[in-house]
Amino acid sequence: MCPSSLCSLQTFAPLSHPALLNRRQKSAHDGTGGVRRRTPYVVCGEISSRASTRSADDYHATLKALNSKGRFPRKSLGQHYMLNSDINEQLAGAACVEQGDVVLEIGPGTGSLTNVLLNSGAFVLAVEKDKHMAALVSERFSSTGKLKVLTEDIVKCHVRSHMSSLVGSINPESRNAKVVANIPFNISTDVIKLLLPMGDIFSEVVLLLQDETATRLVVSSLRTHEYRPINVFVNFYSDPEYKFKVPRTNFFPQPNVDAAVVSFKLKLPSEYPQVSSTKSFFSMVNSAFNEKRKMLRKSLQHIRTSLDIEEALTSIGLLATSRPEELTMDDFVKLHNLITNE
Repeated sequence: MCPSSLCSLQTFAPLSHPALLNRRQKSAHDGTGGVRRRTPYVVCGEISSRASTRSADDYHATLKALNSKGRFPRKSLGQHYMLNSDINEQLAGAACVEQGDVVLEIGPGTGSLTNVLLNSGAFVLAVEKDKHMAALVSERFSSTGKLKVLTEDIVKCHVRSHMSSLVGSINPESRNAKVVANIPFNISTDVIKLLLPMGDIFSEVVLLLQDETATRLVVSSLRTHEYRPINVFVNFYSDPEYKFKVPRTNFFPQPNVDAAVVSFKLKLPSEYPQVSSTKSFFSMVNSAFNEKRKMLRKSLQHIRTSLDIEEALTSIGLLATSRPEELTMDDFVKLHNLITNE
């Protein structure tokens, strides 16, 4: 946990477009004499105090690192590099990364976030699909002795095995490790589905996602078209929280959308909603949403008869004509336990 006595309120301003980064920074006041709006955020004091003691990972440092390997960001891998070191500090601060933590980072790239995590006292397991970037980050931090790099695709990586081994050998007194990562937007859902059921390994997952995805995961409410099976999944395994928005101008190359940071406080397995089978539960939820416009008594009649489903719905205080977007996660749990025999 991040001690409240070590936390302080700070601000950051979005970077300009990468093409303008070589110009002298403008004054904190705009042309009309007004003060630019800054976004407040909280970071652990120990982390922020280190920020001024090392060089920033900015636009020029990123280009230099890429050029050293003859590389350019690859669209096929969803590579967008963070240019604002303050945001990396805030990412680590959102998870209160501290001395002795074991942290999983996905797609370290040139190592800008890795730098912050290591300087916060953590041991980092970095999973990087691009072999050139894996080599770059390995070389950059070879002297620390606190970084292990796996050249693998995260969605095919045996995360549980690697992390269990590291936590046991590095910090056996720690209950859980953490995930802090700026992940490619195109694998967001896959990463969330992979990591959130690992509450026995990770205590918290802090991800930088596409802003629209972040909002849909955390804010989507009942009776809206954004409400989907992933919302049930996220709330089954975690308590999500939208932390802050990150303007697209902070990335190179600049994406077409803004980003946002979301924290998922993972539940322990003993805290999961009680269902007889998670496999059959999520199968039922997916079936319900596959025919979203249909009433549940129709879309779930392959599980039980329409009459049985109607009776189950009314017994938990819902209408017999209910549709999937009208059920909370707890409603789905109750319905599953009533209509399945597993």
